[in-house]
Amino acid sequence: MAILNFRDVAQTINDHLDQTLLKTKLLYRSGRPDEATLAERQQLTDKYGVKTIIDLRTKTEHIEQARKRDARIKASAAVPQSNDAVTGPLKIPGITYRDINLNGSSYSRSLISKLSWGDCSKLVGLMAVGYRLEAISILGKNVMRERGLNGLAIDTLDACGAEFRQIFEVLVDEANLPVMIHCTQGKDRTGISIMLVLLLLGVPEDAIEHDYLLSEPELLPERESRLQEIHSMGLPDSFAGCPPDFVATVSGHITEKYGSVERYLLSIGVGERMQDQIKKNFRI
Repeated sequence: MAILNFRDVAQTINDHLDQTLLKTKLLYRSGRPDEATLAERQQLTDKYGVKTIIDLRTKTEHIEQARKRDARIKASAAVPQSNDAVTGPLKIPGITYRDINLNGSSYSRSLISKLSWGDCSKLVGLMAVGYRLEAISILGKNVMRERGLNGLAIDTLDACGAEFRQIFEVLVDEANLPVMIHCTQGKDRTGISIMLVLLLLGVPEDAIEHDYLLSEPELLPERESRLQEIHSMGLPDSFAGCPPDFVATVSGHITEKYGSVERYLLSIGVGERMQDQIKKNFRI
């Protein structure tokens, strides 16, 4: 599959465990599908039967992706035979799209609250005059760098209960399946979302870790360009990788603060009936 960082989550888990624990062909994960050709994107319905796509990206990421796509369309003008592949619709007919911004206002507020008063004033001022990247670099240098990917995942977990509930509301309805969950790279936001699902399904932690760590080699082709983006935000190279203790750290936080993943889900409005139905949907 040409879509970045794409895989069948259940198949990955089952292969790792050498047993059939989960139902395959129901839950997929990936990075952004935008840059795949129309024919490649069409495989999502024709080959994999995807009915719903959950997109975890921000509005800004959508705007940036649209800008890149416009550039590709203009570049393709000199090669007319490739225009259909480049300019075809990003949204595939027959698939329902659910935009759930996992880095939305709740998450942003949780990060901004960690800034000093002076840095917060600078950030607001820069955003007001349209210097978004410079504003983000203040968060990067003063909050995100120190928190690291593990800390930011914990912040996401604690701040974005409403967004995670929306994800589970999609997964609970069998009519929405198969589902593909993605963000820009399919690594961090997608990683923590898939981790929550797998923890609920009773998948061993080492198997969840195996699935998460697969993203690092999958993303090697765009590592250099990603590093440029990361450096522009004042962040170190480690943000391009997958921390080996990511799953253990985040899972440990869930147990320490909430008692269990089931209790965490209850705290964000995913009740026992929903949890039981999701188990029924995805477990053998």
